[in-house]
Amino acid sequence: MRTRALRTGLALLAAVEAVLGLWTLLFPASFYADVPTVDLTPPFSEHAFRDFGGATLGLAVVLTAAAVWTERRLVVVALLAYLAFSAPHLVFHLGHLHGADALSATALVVVLAASVALPLTLLAVALHHRQPAATSAA
Repeated sequence: MRTRALRTGLALLAAVEAVLGLWTLLFPASFYADVPTVDLTPPFSEHAFRDFGGATLGLAVVLTAAAVWTERRLVVVALLAYLAFSAPHLVFHLGHLHGADALSATALVVVLAASVALPLTLLAVALHHRQPAATSAA
């Protein structure tokens, strides 16, 4: 059950990062213009958005690897890497909601809070999940 929950949660995070990463890398102006609240902190920088897209894809690769091979160390590292992005991202946006309508601001805060809560929950599951002892070949 725990392995299935880890796989599902990691796969969800990886899928979201893959979609956002590809969109930002391949269509940075569209990401800037079409994702609600992104344009609240101008100016647009194609360079920054393409770099962000590539980094996001890298994070998707690590999360995917952790979903496929649920070895505890890999899962923990992947989730900590994700949290290194998602927690400061949430904090930034909490301080930059001016200019957003109430619905957009609420949706943004809920989604970004979930992007911190889910990996923290998965991290707790991973750290409390006992893995079978490794056997060595004689």
